[in-house]
Formats: sequence, structure tokens, C-alpha cells
Amino acid sequence: MFVDTHCHLSKEDYDDIDLVIKEDLESGVSKIVISACTLDTFDEAISISNKNDCIYLTLGFHPSEADFIGDKELVILREKLSSAKIVGLGEIGLDYHYGKDNRNKQIDLFKKQLSMAEELKLPIVVHSRDATLDTINILKEYKLTGVIHCFSGSLETAKIYTSMGYKLGIGGVVTFSNSNLSSVVKNIGLEHIVLETDSPYLAPVPFRGKKNSSKYIPFIVKKISEVCDISAADVEKITTDNAFSLFDFK
Repeated sequence: MFVDTHCHLSKEDYDDIDLVIKEDLESGVSKIVISACTLDTFDEAISISNKNDCIYLTLGFHPSEADFIGDKELVILREKLSSAKIVGLGEIGLDYHYGKDNRNKQIDLFKKQLSMAEELKLPIVVHSRDATLDTINILKEYKLTGVIHCFSGSLETAKIYTSMGYKLGIGGVVTFSNSNLSSVVKNIGLEHIVLETDSPYLAPVPFRGKKNSSKYIPFIVKKISEVCDISAADVEKITTDNAFSLFDFK
């Protein structure tokens, strides 16, 4: 039994969502967490989760939304977080990849959502791209747990996050030959890792460049088992237990 702790599942990306979910379940994935991180994706994600026992949700505003989110939208988010099958708040965070012109707005939105997560006692899913120092320093201001989504940093950074109680979201990038993520995974310990796909993005080898899906989780597991020199069954059990310890899959 596998858990995909982070994916994006919508009609915009997939022609037949029912078929996608069927194939995911047939591959051994029993729980799938959709991350809806823009206002216009919340209701569709909630609807999909209500129709499928295996689907759970995290909702939050991605840092790319910082220029468009005000108090009204944050009120809507808080209301939506009372929906059934919500297991976390995210993905939220900071992204300076294309510049820091709206850095202050991103930080303000991030902090407001972190405060909301504290109030609602929800784990968070953190997006951090080219913003590691700011992300770490801000997270230190709050007493939260969660996942550092799509982690691709150094072992030193991984140790900082895990010492703060966060899990590292590991997906298809671990299979890429030009990534150092395998070394991080080997040295950080599986107790700190959860599996994710970030589908439809970042499909693992041998499907790199194609549309991703939760059904490819076993290929991520295979790579981790090789890197850590343990059985795929052990990777499956440990990462699934980690996901269940973090998210309330009712």
C-alpha cells in the first residue's frame, strides 16, 4: 500500500479522472492527497475527494498567488478547510525562482497561512524554491509539522528541516541522473521521508517528460530501495507509516 502525499488532479490536466484514479489504485496506491493551491481549484478538488474514498486534500495558496490574495480570499480558504477529508494546509511557501519583486507579499501570505494552520491544528505542505533561508527562518517562528514538498536541497538543509520535525517529500526527481537527491535520501533516513508525485509534473524515469500520475509511485519506491539497500516492501511500509503519522486519513 502506497500513499501519494502530493499531486494535482483536475480536468485541466487529465481527460478522464475516473480512469486515472482506477489506474492509481491498481498500481497499489491506496491514499492520494490532492493539493489545490489556487482559489479556482478548491471546489473541483473537494468534489473529487467527496466522490472517491481514496482521495484526500490539502488546500492553500501557492506563493505564485501572492499578488492576488487578500483578506477576502483568506476567509474563503478558512471556510473551505472545514470541508470533509482535509488533511493539511498547502501548498504554501516562498518562490524566488523568477525574482523577488513581490518577496514581502509572499512572506506576508505565507505567515498568514502558517498562523491559520496553527489555529486549526493542521500540518502544512511547504513549497520553497530558491528561498531556503527565508523559509527556514519563518518556519522557526511557528510550532507546526508537515512536509517540505518536492525537496531537492542539500543534506545539510535536509537535516535542518528534519530536526524541526518536518518530513521530506520525495518524488520522481530522485530517479533523475542529474539530481543529488539520491545521496540525500541515502543519508537522511527513511523515517524522515514521505512519497509524492507532484503529478502531472516530474514523472520518474523511465517516464520522464511524460504526464505523471500516482500510478508511478512504485518506480520511485524502486529507486529508493536501491539507493538505501533495503527492500521495496520496507520502503513501502516505512513511508506509508510516516504519511499516516502526519495526516489524519479518517
